[in-house]
Amino acid sequence: MKKVISIAAISAALLLTGCSQVSSAASVGSVKISQATVQSSINDIMSERSKVDSSQMQLEVGEDLNRSQMRFHVLSALLNKVAEKLKITVTKAEIDIRRASITEQVGGEEGLPTALVGAGIAPKDFDLYLQSIIISDKLSQALEQSGIPADQIGTAIQRLVVDIAQENKVTINPRYGAWDAVNADVVAADSAGSAVTPSDK
Repeated sequence: MKKVISIAAISAALLLTGCSQVSSAASVGSVKISQATVQSSINDIMSERSKVDSSQMQLEVGEDLNRSQMRFHVLSALLNKVAEKLKITVTKAEIDIRRASITEQVGGEEGLPTALVGAGIAPKDFDLYLQSIIISDKLSQALEQSGIPADQIGTAIQRLVVDIAQENKVTINPRYGAWDAVNADVVAADSAGSAVTPSDK
């Protein structure tokens, strides 16, 4: 069932994240993610949606969109910290090669905007997304070489992210949700159970 982007939903998204732009939306250890950063991603996504035919897409709006963009920035920061710890590097050339490959897969430059809208990725965050994908691929290769069975690599990567999140305290501004320390995820505040670490402490 497709979602209809309404003015009310857009307004709700802006209201939820539009205040106190200079304050912190989240922190991952010493890395601070500002509300302006998250809001910029949301604005970028909303702007791109108006340029493509999204009538057949199931798109996130309101709190779901806020939370997904927060999740993207937090998990990107955590993957960067995993890479730093394991001395994994990603070069601009690697990002450019992956960008070209994905662009070709989605039908070239003409098809890229629609693909990014469908994936919920802001164009300005595409390189950061590609960097995270490359880090994940390199982790997969390293884990496979260490003898981890292929069907357990996904779980092993999640464990690395969970562990690095525990080493670097993660805090989430309550307006975006709560931090689930067990699964390394940003979840709706009202769905937070006993497994969720309070984000305001």
